[in-house]
Amino acid sequence: MTDRLLARLSALGAAGQTITYGALARDLGMRMGELTAALEGLMEQDAALGHPLRAALCEGRLSAGLPAQGFFLKAASLGFDISDPSTFVAGHRAALALTAP
Repeated sequence: MTDRLLARLSALGAAGQTITYGALARDLGMRMGELTAALEGLMEQDAALGHPLRAALCEGRLSAGLPAQGFFLKAASLGFDISDPSTFVAGHRAALALTAP
């Protein structure tokens, strides 16, 4: 996981913005597989610390503003209730905006 990824997600959260996975990968000069692995690792860290999931700031190109399916699969594996995906993501995004520096 790179400091640039953490800084970019922090800035997005503070601004109440989201970004597509492709745009984030291009911005950071990462391959999609590298980005996905880094985001999943970050989800594990956030969950372990009881923090909102910063990966919720990403959105799939064809996901109507929501993260891609892999985000939800990972969140479920971490014990989150994802039965209402829109509400789940909105809650994490709102919490990130509130906790941004």
